[in-house]
Amino acid sequence: MTHNKILGLIINDKHFEWHQQYITGAEIRNLGDIPESDKIFLAIKRPWEDEPVLNDTKVDLARPGIEHFYSKKHEEHTIVIIVNGRQKNWSARTISYEQVAKLAFENYSESETIVYTVNYTDGPGQNPEGSMVKGDVVFVKKEMKFNVTATNRS
Repeated sequence: MTHNKILGLIINDKHFEWHQQYITGAEIRNLGDIPESDKIFLAIKRPWEDEPVLNDTKVDLARPGIEHFYSKKHEEHTIVIIVNGRQKNWSARTISYEQVAKLAFENYSESETIVYTVNYTDGPGQNPEGSMVKGDVVFVKKEMKFNVTATNRS
């Protein structure tokens, strides 16, 4: 059974209508005339993080509320974060546990024997300080400090 219900969505502050329950990132890019080089995000209410929408990502528009999408130029400004006392350039709004570990240890590898402990301070309002475990992602800001240690589980 096909539904003829019109679903609303917002792309970069412009209102659009869609006639299907799902929309892909590629369709959002086409509808909102977003260049291939830009990244697309689905705005999520705080304290949750906005979700990146890739070209093949399907988003359910039938959920309560109107989905708000926005795009960002890929070549974002670079900030300096501090990892184990060393300055590192970073150009994304967020950083993952794995990315921090790789900045700290060039020979970082997924391993059963080595555990990485990641703590951070001087973060933005969403995550001013805390620790990270595998799979975590946090927002970053200029001169945010990360301390990463590797422990051998032998």
